Amino acid sequence: MTNSQIFKTNLISSIMKKLFLTLTAVTALTLASQAQTEKGKFILGGQVGFETSKEKDTDVKNNAFSINPTVGYFVSDNWAVGTGIGYNWGKAENGSSTVETSAFQVSPFVRNYIGEGQFKFFSQLSVPMQWGNRTNEAAGIETERKFQRYGVELAPGFAFFPTSKVGIELKVRGLYFDSYKDKATDLTTNSFGLDANSLAPSLGVQFYF
Repeated sequence: MTNSQIFKTNLISSIMKKLFLTLTAVTALTLASQAQTEKGKFILGGQVGFETSKEKDTDVKNNAFSINPTVGYFVSDNWAVGTGIGYNWGKAENGSSTVETSAFQVSPFVRNYIGEGQFKFFSQLSVPMQWGNRTNEAAGIETERKFQRYGVELAPGFAFFPTSKVGIELKVRGLYFDSYKDKATDLTTNSFGLDANSLAPSLGVQFYF
């Protein structure tokens, strides 16, 4: 066998080994991502948010904080049920007036995944509920009002699974209905809409085990 033939044989062997390793890695990731959404698995995630702002040369400033962990269980392949439990707080100040809001939140959900491999689409039907207080302070007078909020949301999203236990998600709010009731005045405000702004999706990370 000539040197040229030996070189070609070694080159082909090297290419075949790399191709085999690549296919093995892709297959492993595909099987892992399929296993993530199979019956009996758990999903754990949530959101933590903080926001602060202040208008220059004014007394106007806003602060907000939220923490909403979620947990779910796959009752069958690609179908998960679960709930989120959290707390939201916000404070808006404008000179002599202050509005402070705090609320406890529960959001049960059902989620369905569609697709194979590392990339999957999903749709999530959730029922967000809030119970909270809204405190207004102006001219030294403070008033407190309780409120409750109930809603329904159908949100589409996309999930990418880089590892066997992590999913990176992009989701928009989608179709929603919201009912807000001020318990002091017994006034109820209902809203319905479609929020599918693909330029401002929410980004999240979920853990599967």
